[in-house]
Amino acid sequence: MSLSSRLQDKVAIVTGSSSGMGRAIAIRYAQEGAKVICADLTPTARSQEEAEITTHDLITRDGGQASFVQTDVGDAVQMENLIQSAARQHGRLDILVNNAGISLESRTPALLHLTDESIWETTMRINAKSVFLGCKYALTQMLAQEPHSSGDRGWIVNISSIMSMVGGPELPSYCASKGAVSSLTRQIALDYGPHNIHINAICPGYTQTAMFKETVTNSVPLEDLKRRHPLKGPGLPEDIARLAVVFGSDDANWLTGVCLPVDGGYTVR
Repeated sequence: MSLSSRLQDKVAIVTGSSSGMGRAIAIRYAQEGAKVICADLTPTARSQEEAEITTHDLITRDGGQASFVQTDVGDAVQMENLIQSAARQHGRLDILVNNAGISLESRTPALLHLTDESIWETTMRINAKSVFLGCKYALTQMLAQEPHSSGDRGWIVNISSIMSMVGGPELPSYCASKGAVSSLTRQIALDYGPHNIHINAICPGYTQTAMFKETVTNSVPLEDLKRRHPLKGPGLPEDIARLAVVFGSDDANWLTGVCLPVDGGYTVR
């Protein structure tokens, strides 16, 4: 199954692993030699194309190492249990990918004054609070464990969005939540750099997942999105997974606090 060995024997958690970018990252991590803990509300994907086999079963079928931990990422007790389960199972946690996220406004876009409070609260809980909780408990574990021979104690990869950098079409809650992710990434990268913990964020452009299908159905026409991404149009989950490998590997040796747009040129303008 291995592509290379950039993540050989590293223990990695990927939240929102059942579909889309999370699924692609988990699979790619396993192909690079990581022991992957897949975390989500359910192991079954939302999309028909991904529903035939769960992510962790797909990884193990192809010779990789993976397990599943059911997790509500907005719940502190469950997130702490997720981190602790990795440490119990493998003795440490090397990489956390905070990928789980939602965009309720991709289904029902609305200006801020028409946005229901429940949409704001749910979006913040899943997109921003989950990153706070994941980082909180992962950092606790990373500080307690022995560092690698390189001196590094861990790698955290937060999945933010280009909407943390530019405005989107009637997405106030989503944009605010991803802005929080990017700002938190920069702050804790500064705080935990002296402990040799790398903390970076990927800011994807419009990427072809189940959420993307809702967007082109309800919000932005596909042809418009193709024009907004001058290089190859909207991306694929695998485009994000490749960079997630870099951010979780020794290739990121002198890299922290970066919020990197991976967007086919969307934010160049």
